[in-house]
Amino acid sequence: MQAEYLEHANYTVNDVDRAIHFLTTALPSWTVRGGGERMRLGRMSRWVHVGNAHSYISFADGGVGKASAPYPSYEMGLKHLGIVVPSLDAVITRLAAAGYAVDHEGAAHPHRKSVYYAEPGGLEYEFMEYLSTVDSERNDYAY
Repeated sequence: MQAEYLEHANYTVNDVDRAIHFLTTALPSWTVRGGGERMRLGRMSRWVHVGNAHSYISFADGGVGKASAPYPSYEMGLKHLGIVVPSLDAVITRLAAAGYAVDHEGAAHPHRKSVYYAEPGGLEYEFMEYLSTVDSERNDYAY
């Protein structure tokens, strides 16, 4: 039997293309898996799935109102998405080259490192690299 895993998250955004650009810059192996349009709240809405064969993030336009800055998700709702990457330095380099700055670093830990980005559309992402393959070390919350 396969273990459970998170397949996708779904965001409503004001600018689908901006959300795609940020995510595919950070994770160049992720692509637009599919997309289309649908009627939503009485108007046409564009949607896309950005990811790989096993997981993705869904973005749909048609957001109503404006997200409060800098972290709208500190209010009710999703705070951020955490994405494991093989090289945190490579993600930081790619995003810096595209004009995105690290918002803040994660807490110091001997077996993992992470950084947070406040994507211009109001979404927050944490990218993390694990420095150990031992689950008890990776999941140690004493630090």
